[in-house]
Amino acid sequence: MNEGLALFIAVPIAGAAVCALFPNRLSLQRALLFVITTASLVLSALVVVTTSRGEVLVTQIGGWPPPFAIAFVADVFAALMLFIASLMVVACSTFAVFRQEDRQPFFHALVLVLLAGISGAFLTADLFNLFVFFEVLLIASYVLLTLKRGADQTHAGAVYVTTNLFASTILLAGVGLVYAATGTVNMAALAESGPASPALTVGGAFLLVAFAVKSSLAPLHGWLPRSYPWSSPAVAALFSGLLTKVGIYALFRVFSLVFAGDQQWRGLILVLAGVTMVVGVLGAIGRDSMRDILSFHIVSQVGYMIMGLGLFSLVGLAGGIFYVLHHIVVKTSLFLAAGAVETTEGTGLLKRLGSMMSKQPLTGLAFVIAAFSLAGLPPSSGFFAKLVLLRGAVAQGHYVIAGVSLVVSFLTLASMIKIYDGVFAQKPRAREERDVRLVPEFAGGSELRWGGIRLAAPALALSLLSLAIGLYPAPVLELSEEAARQLLDVSAYVEGVLGS
Repeated sequence: MNEGLALFIAVPIAGAAVCALFPNRLSLQRALLFVITTASLVLSALVVVTTSRGEVLVTQIGGWPPPFAIAFVADVFAALMLFIASLMVVACSTFAVFRQEDRQPFFHALVLVLLAGISGAFLTADLFNLFVFFEVLLIASYVLLTLKRGADQTHAGAVYVTTNLFASTILLAGVGLVYAATGTVNMAALAESGPASPALTVGGAFLLVAFAVKSSLAPLHGWLPRSYPWSSPAVAALFSGLLTKVGIYALFRVFSLVFAGDQQWRGLILVLAGVTMVVGVLGAIGRDSMRDILSFHIVSQVGYMIMGLGLFSLVGLAGGIFYVLHHIVVKTSLFLAAGAVETTEGTGLLKRLGSMMSKQPLTGLAFVIAAFSLAGLPPSSGFFAKLVLLRGAVAQGHYVIAGVSLVVSFLTLASMIKIYDGVFAQKPRAREERDVRLVPEFAGGSELRWGGIRLAAPALALSLLSLAIGLYPAPVLELSEEAARQLLDVSAYVEGVLGS
């Protein structure tokens, strides 16, 4: 396993190449996608088990001595993110097959490239390679977003790629400034470079701004709700669970290694956390479709994640990591439930929906469980994630951010009730039009109505996983605490990479 971390990137890339070479062999492409993603899921579970014992796995590539070798590193945090990413790809790919969305040209190849980019971003120990993997997942995600080539998808794709290319430019500039200041871009070497110089601080500021854009932190969040709702349902679910979390992961990793949790940045991070929570939840209030509302809640929930980073204590970081894991599962489930409704009803607009609980009870059940978790109601995973964050905030005397997080939780619950009331409870008020964002051949139809149970299955499975974590949070909490310890004490990471 210690020499095989690069396989998490190489195998999906190879699988994507094979899929691209046989564009008309749907069964072959599906088989490759599920074999590779399932293998990634199983192997990442083994990495979680191994790292949970305190071991840091390192693969050095290129034949050069550290810190010049290309290094891939897995500690508990990276292993957890690798595992949850693989799980979400499996769930969303299953939904795409049930919905026949994977019949789009190069869908399977693009999903595998996306998985490779995400895995590389989680495993790399090098800032420049982090930039490279961001670009890999950006290219794949842009093409997935615009597969249908409609005018709305093209516009959404333009917003998405323009904003992220701007962030990538800032990121590359930051990498250059860090190298100019220290002579290295290896994160372990940077952790040993001592107190940050003014030049390194400037370079680090560039990095944090770039990651803030990619994480959709307010006020740099506008691209997300203008792009995610216009993608196809399976792609939207995949994006909602994973893409912003790569930016969040980078924030946690760089802030702990390069800045060692510098006190001067923590106050700013907590302010950004509170603003992001409020802006996101208020943005959702005036929206009238399922995916529009859920997209703004991605922004809002990002605030809770970086709240843990701003606290930068064992409890705070553990709460932030727990929250990231919880949110990936819950938000993907909610988008999959929205996709199931849109597929059978031909619209995601609340005013044109209703009585879905009687038509699709399993989808309704999946939505209710995930919505309660997003709002933080007991005994959901969201309740325990927010409870840990609140404990960390109160212990450090940050009562304002604690209060903001509670208020936003109530507003989140109100938004979830709005969706439930409009989609699953009330009778539809208007049915004369269908949502232009849906692909006509997928909208409605007796075959897809008959397959409502299959469409609900991925969302329900993830919702039940979230509920299971809420009922028995100890294993995930323990892993989150171990990941937090490794972020606070980076000596094992540094020793693993540099061999010192």
